Amino acid sequence: MAFPACAECGTRRNPCRCRVVGPTLGFVAFVAAAAVEWPLGAVVYIFRHHKGRRIMAHPATVVYPSVSSAIPL
Repeated sequence: MAFPACAECGTRRNPCRCRVVGPTLGFVAFVAAAAVEWPLGAVVYIFRHHKGRRIMAHPATVVYPSVSSAIPL
């Protein structure tokens, strides 16, 4: 079984113009955060719609971009 890797090419953040480690770790962090926050956000959504949507959007809007951009490779 192969380990899935995410690649981002065309970036100017490193000399080889491709990133693999940052986007892959960002995806792993996204999945881990989503496994916790999506069910929690669904429960909160029942009572407070706006707050529930913010909780469910957190992995995509905060976790993935911050982890992915922290590692330039």
